[in-house]
Amino acid sequence: MNDQQRRRPAKPHRRPKKDPVRFLAFEALRAVDERDAYANLVLPPLLKKARAKGDFDNRDAALATELVYGTLRRQGTYDAIVAACIDRPLREVDPPVLDVLNMGVHQLLGTRIPTHAAVSASVELARVVLGEGRAKFVNAVLRKVSADDLDGWVARVAPSYDEDAEDHLAVVHSHPRWVVSALWDALGGGRAGIEDLLEADNERPEVTLVARPGRSTTDELLTALGDENGLPGRWSPYAVRMAEGGEPGALTAVQEGRAGVQDEGSQLVAAALANAPLEGSDTRWLDGCAGPGGKAALLGALAAGRGAALLAAEKQPHRARLVARALAGNPGPYQVITADGTRPPWQPGTFDRILMDVPCSGLGALRRRPEARWRRRPQDLESFAPLQRGLLREALKAVRVGGIVGYATCSPHLAETRVVVEDVLKGRGGPPVDAEWVDARPLMPGVPALGDGPDVQLWPHLHGTDAMYLALLRRTA
Repeated sequence: MNDQQRRRPAKPHRRPKKDPVRFLAFEALRAVDERDAYANLVLPPLLKKARAKGDFDNRDAALATELVYGTLRRQGTYDAIVAACIDRPLREVDPPVLDVLNMGVHQLLGTRIPTHAAVSASVELARVVLGEGRAKFVNAVLRKVSADDLDGWVARVAPSYDEDAEDHLAVVHSHPRWVVSALWDALGGGRAGIEDLLEADNERPEVTLVARPGRSTTDELLTALGDENGLPGRWSPYAVRMAEGGEPGALTAVQEGRAGVQDEGSQLVAAALANAPLEGSDTRWLDGCAGPGGKAALLGALAAGRGAALLAAEKQPHRARLVARALAGNPGPYQVITADGTRPPWQPGTFDRILMDVPCSGLGALRRRPEARWRRRPQDLESFAPLQRGLLREALKAVRVGGIVGYATCSPHLAETRVVVEDVLKGRGGPPVDAEWVDARPLMPGVPALGDGPDVQLWPHLHGTDAMYLALLRRTA
């Protein structure tokens, strides 16, 4: 070392600069991974806190939301790309490092953020949350990723469709292979349909409002939103669709509980049960799995318009409180109780109409809860199966002869839908039940592609709704 080199001052240490948008997105991703949280529950309070501190405007919030949801939706594809750019198994990369990497990959391949900005911002985030050493690793990997676009990378990391169709679709459309297989079985048909469904799962869903009958109207909501921000629902007479970026909580009707946020498929299920033909009394309704309360609030409003009373039962106390909040102010008689529908406190033959929207895998709502696809396992269906059958059996006991039971799930998986209903009706695993199918299709007027019946399966790519399933059954003896 010469004298000049000895005299050269060392570079001053530069503290990494914290980017509040990307730091918040990283916080949300870590909560999803570490605490099994859901992004739609974690992100809003983080955004609210950031806005309160003055750190965020609407553009910042939109970018943070895109980084979180985009990273979660495309996690499978991005994992495959990152794996191709490192010299170790992906499982050996620490989860926080992988979150920073995948968020960086999303900026590079899934947004219009310039390459240099995506890489530099991700490396700076890594310096803040991971340290200098790991930041160098992030920099090296993302520079490799930046050498190609998304289509080019997918062509490199996904097997060909002819070689392995399900694995190809799993990598290209970022779904676990078993989910691809299950959805394909439920949907039937060829390649085009399943690809359309998987693509729809990766799209940002619209925010849909429900105008609760007798308390609000779609005209009121459309007027409040204005021509540029509100559109009528596609299928439900109670639905209004919001423009992207709208804030439902800013509407007076939502603040007062006269309207709410509810997927149009969920609205259709509740309305179909309420409108199913019924002879005799029609005064006692039950929502047997009422949490968190969206369907119960709509059913309560519909019941009130006919002079019927709604009992809303929910097993989990915290969810029962949400139901009570959703029903507050309902004009008709209602009651919210904490109760287990498989060990009900009510007497057999008590109700005229019953909705059992049973706990399920949630594979029908992957647009809204993209992390669920990575969290669920095939064996989860085995744990749901006894509960789903038990709830349906008890519902058919609780309804009067001639009354209607609606069995609903937010899953299209055959093991959670038609198989459950057929097992219960045929007495598999329990005593046979005296009940008959009611064709649900005429009760969703104007909705196309409802299948061969008598049950109904809605689809994101065909109807723009969650993949809700509904079977209507009438007790015969």
